[in-house]
Amino acid sequence: MSFTGKYEVESQENFEAFMKLIGIPDDKIEKGRDFNYTTEVVQSGNDFTWSQLYPGFTLTNKFTVNQEADMETMGGKKFKATVRMEGSKLVVDFPNYNHTSEIVGGKLVETSVSGGVSFKRISKKVA
Repeated sequence: MSFTGKYEVESQENFEAFMKLIGIPDDKIEKGRDFNYTTEVVQSGNDFTWSQLYPGFTLTNKFTVNQEADMETMGGKKFKATVRMEGSKLVVDFPNYNHTSEIVGGKLVETSVSGGVSFKRISKKVA
């Protein structure tokens, strides 16, 4: 299934606990809690451009499945990672958490896990 599309956040679970755990400053957590930002994904085969559009800021990671790529975390840390496909899920290990993305019922479901805390974000497709 293709990930291509624009998605708006519909719901989040354990946002604050997860962000604190991975070291995001309280002021950014406060701002991020109420953002209804957009995720835009362009997929061409195994090549992806994955952008998160925040008010006044866009974070974009480009990668090819099973090839090492330069990535950036939501906290601004740059690192190298290999995104892999496990079934219908995209899986990547960030420096201090594991992240999966999948399409479930036409919605983008993202789950990040670190230290026993699971952060889940569900976004509806808008385009």
